[in-house]
Order: sequence, then structure tokens, then C-alpha cells
Amino acid sequence: MRLALTVVCCALVSSAAAQTAAPAKTHATPAAARDAAVAPATAKDLPVRKVVLYKNGVGYFEHAGTVVGNQKVAIDFTSPQLNDVLQSLTVLDLNGGRIAGVNYNSTTPLAEQLKTLALGMTDDPTSTELFQALRGQRVEVTGAPGGAISGRLMSIEARTVKAGGSDDSVTVDKFFLTIVAATGAVRVVELTPALSVRPVDAALQGQLDRYLALLATAHANGLRHLTLDALGQGTRELRVSYISEVPVWKATYRIVFGRDVTAKATVQGWAVVDNTVGADWENVQLSLVAGAPQSFIQPLSQPLYARRPEVPIAVAAETTPQTHEAAEMRQFDRMQLAGKLAAPMRTPASTATVTVEDNAPASYGVAGMEGLGGSSGGGVYRASDALREGDVSTNAFDDFFEYALQQPVTIRKNESAMVPILQQELPVERVTLWSAREAHPLRAVWLDNASKLTLDSGSFSIFEGGTFAGEGLLEPIHPGEKRLLSYATDQAVQVHAKGMAQKRTLTHIALHQGVLVETTSEETESTYAISNAGDEARTVVVEHARMANGELESDAKPAETTATAYRFKQPVEAHGAAELKVRERAKLDQTVMLNADMDRTALLVSVSRFTPELEERLRPLIDATTALNEAKRKLAENLQRQKTLTDDEARMRENVTALKGNEAAKRFVEELNRAEDDLTAARKEQAGLERERDAAREKLAGLIAQAAFDADLNVAMGGNQIGAVR
Repeated sequence: MRLALTVVCCALVSSAAAQTAAPAKTHATPAAARDAAVAPATAKDLPVRKVVLYKNGVGYFEHAGTVVGNQKVAIDFTSPQLNDVLQSLTVLDLNGGRIAGVNYNSTTPLAEQLKTLALGMTDDPTSTELFQALRGQRVEVTGAPGGAISGRLMSIEARTVKAGGSDDSVTVDKFFLTIVAATGAVRVVELTPALSVRPVDAALQGQLDRYLALLATAHANGLRHLTLDALGQGTRELRVSYISEVPVWKATYRIVFGRDVTAKATVQGWAVVDNTVGADWENVQLSLVAGAPQSFIQPLSQPLYARRPEVPIAVAAETTPQTHEAAEMRQFDRMQLAGKLAAPMRTPASTATVTVEDNAPASYGVAGMEGLGGSSGGGVYRASDALREGDVSTNAFDDFFEYALQQPVTIRKNESAMVPILQQELPVERVTLWSAREAHPLRAVWLDNASKLTLDSGSFSIFEGGTFAGEGLLEPIHPGEKRLLSYATDQAVQVHAKGMAQKRTLTHIALHQGVLVETTSEETESTYAISNAGDEARTVVVEHARMANGELESDAKPAETTATAYRFKQPVEAHGAAELKVRERAKLDQTVMLNADMDRTALLVSVSRFTPELEERLRPLIDATTALNEAKRKLAENLQRQKTLTDDEARMRENVTALKGNEAAKRFVEELNRAEDDLTAARKEQAGLERERDAAREKLAGLIAQAAFDADLNVAMGGNQIGAVR
């Protein structure tokens, strides 16, 4: 159970000291040190002059301005931006200047800073973990029953107790502190909101102050300051570019019809742009790119700590003294020992000295990282840098397209704006769209993008006669492309698909290298009945699904063909009806593999009946297949006969054994002998049948490999009527 950590910490800590991060030390060359010595301490802000936003959530930013002599330039970023900036930053000091260095305020990760404290707590501890860190420390406890307590905190424990009341099954968790006083008395008090615990040790209070200060600094450190040292002489132009994560810009359109029915409508396009970065966009050149270049994030702004293996210290194994059992002595050994004890002791002439050398300690090394770096990019000249006349120009490069606004745009930080990208009359046709995928016909416009701009994906709203008529979504529409856009249900129009008549005809059959191919022509005719109950005439677009490998043969020609459907335009008068018929023809190929191990008798017989020529060509294959099947049948019968004889033989042997010495046993012996003779004959016959089967299989395989023919046919395969669809 997590308790209120804020209340406990307020009781434990008297004050929190603000901590500031020490500036990072940098190693500079002597030339850079000289340049830095003459660089001014004040920094100049470099404003944003160009912004290019992409649909994948990144933006290209370009700061531009002038510097004089040795100048420091400052740019502010948020912490999430800094990783992208370090990965793509490009700095150009023109007119002979150079960049001596790029610095930014870095911070050690909070987890690494907390490791320097002796408390051993994480950045999100519970009150239980806090009291665990204070175990063994002297504390003063006030607000407990019986008065104040002073002693060492021994433990904190959770207990499940009954909540009280009529229901004894309801329990709650309570926490209790165990305090050991200097006299040795042990007190257990319940941890309640009224209880106050204060460490007595000033050093421990300092540790808690430092811990809370680190937490506060980590939450407040959201802004990063990037400083560039531009060194040179005179007035120069400085350009800084980078990419950064930004919200995705959104496109939305308005299609406005006048009160008079015309073949054109005013199409107005807007882009919704959000500025969530740390700087204002004041009079910037804004471009919007519809495309998704590959982009990713690397945590380059965070100090990286490489994981090093922990190697235990080698310790030599020590042996403990041991005793060993003595061996039994023989009589001869006892006599020799007695003589040695009686003889005087002599000093040996030489002594062998054994030197024991300490083993050299094992050398363990950790390979260091040679360097870490991020890829750099940006600063690439694009076609949008030279804008054409007009409010908005579009430029296509690769699979992207770009809206470049000629007029400067101002969007303050943490603000959003709608930027106009299109205002033009475009050809449109109001129609009713019917598709079997939709439950009802839809009101739609057939928009012809006659502009020079690519319309990016987004939402659109339709206004007819000064009122709202509906809305929908559109996918990218390129210049010269025509697209259907549906926006409402047309309740006055009904389309009834009466059904689809099918007719199949076998047109060709071929056999080559054991592959039989049947080509079938499938003809279909679909009929659509259309009615219009409205007071105005309608142009109904019927979306008819295309057949695979099909060709259109109807008198009606589609106004548009997609990858999966034909779209037919059918005018229908007010309170009138019309009928549309669509005929298609498709060629279907069915492939069948022929081999000696598969019985294709039924297929060969059915194909041979189409024409006398086919019957003549397929007769040898049919006969060979029949012969192989007959050989397999005989072999199967022989194997079954052997199984029956084997079972009879086993049964007779059991009878002979059971009736041993009885007169009846002689009859079973005679039957057993006949069964053994029949089984022997069946086994000999099996070998001949197997040879007959193998010969028939080989003959059939040879005939299949040699058979080859092509025949044009006109055989009706039947047809059917598919049910109607509304």
C-alpha cells in the first residue's frame, strides 16, 4: 500500500536546498582557447527564419542572422528537442568565419545522481521505502499516544486488521513503527497522518535535503541552452539548421457550391499548424511537406554510461590441517626402524631447496568505447528555396510534395494557426455513388484537380446553397487526377442488383509433359435497376466489381476504371427509373498434374468424350491406367489372402497344441499343412504381381511423358443464376 509520501517528507525534511548543475568542463585546443578568450560573454539570440514541417512529425528549422567579430549565439530548445538537434545540427558562418564550438547545458541522469546518496532510494519511493532507508537512525516521534518518543527506528511493518463495524470480513492495512529508546524500551506506534517523525542526525537531514533538491531539479530542467561561438572578423551571415520533433500538420478543405448549379466549385484548403517548440516563429518562411522521410531519435543529449563487467577478486584456496591414517608395518620394516633409531644421527650432505613463487595476479581489462557520435544532416538546398509567384507554390521531389507560402507567417510558441494553402475554382460533378459494399447510395462529388497543387490527405466539408451538406475524407489527389469524394447518404436513390447470369464454356484443352490445362470462358451479365424518388435528376455512378482476368463486353462503357471495379454513369430523371446491364468475359485456366501414382481415370474418360480425336489420343493413357489399377487390385487381393491364411495357420497351431495326443489333432494337422502350402504359393505369386504392377506403372509413366496435344473446343459447361443484391 502506497502512503502519502509528501506528508511524510514534509515532517522529515525541514527545508529543501536548490541545487544548480555545475558547468561541464571542456577540453579545448590552444587555438580554441585563444579564440574563446576574446569572445564576448554575452550571447545574441538567432531568430527562426525558415520552417519546413513534414507529415512524419519532424520539422526542419533554419535560424539566420548577422554576427560581428567574435560573437556568441544562443538558441533555446526543450529537452525532447535536443536529441534531434544534436543529430542534425548544421552551422554555417559565411564570409570567412568559423565555429569554434557548440555547447549546451547537460545534466547527469537522475538515477546516476541518486546513486551518490547513502539513502538508497529511487526517484519514486513509497513512504515504506523511506522509513526503510531510516532504519537504525535516531529519530524523534511526536503525535503518538503517550507523548513524544526518542530513540532509534528499528523497523516498519504492515498489519492487516479488521476495519470494525458490523461486517467482520472487511479488513484494512495499517503500518506500525518500532522505536528502541536509549534505555532499551521498545515502543510500537501506528503510523497515522498525525504522527511526525524527525531525524536527529544533521548529516541525515542534509542527505534528505539533497535528495529532494535533486528531484526538484530534475522536474525543472526542461529547457536547454545551446551556445555557438562564431569567430571571425567584420559583419558576417550565420545560418543554423536542424530538425526537431513537432506535431503533424493537418490539411482540411472546404468545397463550396453557389446557389446556381454550375460545373465548378470553390475549393479552399487550410493547413492546421502547431508551434510547440521553445521559440516564436516570427515572420518565418513556412513550407509544408506531405511525405514521410525516415527519421528516428537517439538519446545523444543524455550522458551514456557503458556497462562494465564486475570481476571478482581472485582469492587463493587455503587448505586446513588434516590427519591421515598410518599404514600397517611389516616385520621387516619394524627391524629396519629399530636399527635406524639405535644408530647416531648424521647431517645430510645436501639439502634440496624448493622455492614457491606467488602467482602473478590475473589481469582483467575492459575495452573502452572509442567514441560516440550522431549522424549530421540538414543544410541541403531544396527546390523550395526559390519560390515562384503566387500565394502558394508546390514543388515535387521524389515521392514528396511541398506547399511553400510566399507571405511570411508568425506563430508564437505554444500557439496554433490555420494557414491557407489553396483557394481556387475547380471542376466538379455532383453524383450519387452506389457500391455493393455500402448499405445505401452516397451523395458524392467527382472532383477534378485542375490546379497545380497536390491536395494532401485530410478532411473536407461540403457547402451547398450557403448551408452545410456533409463532410468526408480524401486521400492525396495529384494535379490532373480525378477523385470521387462521398459526403452524405442519398435517400432518394435506390439501386437493386437483380442478379448475375453466368455461362461457362470449355474453349481449349492441352496436355504437355504430364500437365493437363483446361481453358474455360466464363461469361457473366449483371443487371442493375435504378430508381430516383427525388425532385431533381441524378447521375448515378454504379461501382461494378471487376472479374479476375475479365474483359468488358457490354455496350455501356465505364466512365472510370479502378484496380477492382468499373464505374458506370447512369442518368436518372426525377421520379424516374433506369436499367444498367454489364457483360463480362473471363478466361480461367485449370491445371491438373498427371502421373503414374495418381488415379486420373475419371478425368481422362470425361475429357475423352469431348471429341473423337481426344478419345483416340487419350485411349492409350486410359488403357494403361486401367491396367495399372487392375495390377494394384490383384496385388491387394493377394496381400489380403496372405493375411487370412496367416490368421488361419495361427489358429490351427493353437488347436493342434491344445489337442495334442488326441485323434482329432490329426485332422487339424492336415489342415495346417494345407494352409502352409497355400501361404507359400501366395507369397510366390506376390512377387509376380509386384513385377506386373511395376511394369504397368512404367508403361503409364512413359505414355504420360510422350502424350502431347492441343485442341480448341466449344463445350458448354453449364451456368447458374446468382441471387440478387440490394
